[in-house]
Amino acid sequence: MSLFKKTYHKLNDAKLISFISKGDEGAFNELYMRYSQRMYAYFFKMLYQDKELAADFTQSLFLKVFEKAKNFNSDYSFSTWVYTIAANMCKNEYRRQGRPDPIIKMPLLAFNITEAKGPANLDSEIFQKHLQAAINELEEKHKQCFVLRYQDEHSIKEIAEILDCPEGTVKSRIFYALKKLSEKLADFKPDAQKKSNEGK
Repeated sequence: MSLFKKTYHKLNDAKLISFISKGDEGAFNELYMRYSQRMYAYFFKMLYQDKELAADFTQSLFLKVFEKAKNFNSDYSFSTWVYTIAANMCKNEYRRQGRPDPIIKMPLLAFNITEAKGPANLDSEIFQKHLQAAINELEEKHKQCFVLRYQDEHSIKEIAEILDCPEGTVKSRIFYALKKLSEKLADFKPDAQKKSNEGK
């Protein structure tokens, strides 16, 4: 048995879930090692950057994984399945606390906006501040799709599965989110900065 346990790292997620559904602790430990840090980071971003809350939710998430392993649908990837559970946990927490959606820090690359250089231009920190405010003004459904696509790097198909909606709807929501953010952050585009400098 000890020899078999050493092979857990060679198994794919679906096989590990199959073993977990039968109460296999070794398979659970392997899956936890693969995904715990990623899911902690997700909860940290989505739950107000609260380290203790993120840690608690990570533990609760994997308890749910263990309890619901028998319900896993092998037609989906484990990553999609676990993010679906995590997203629902966050939604329930927002309702329970009656707090607004969190401000989420996004990378510059999400918008293909080149970070400005030179003393006359706005720096990355100021950009991030405005970006966070703009993201927070998006409707929840648009923000959720945007975060899953550009922060957690899920495919359109995966997002559709996580949120249980058509791929076309996901694309539409992402397009809308990008359009709104582009409008609100127009002053940060290189062309806009160039014109601003020429006017001085």
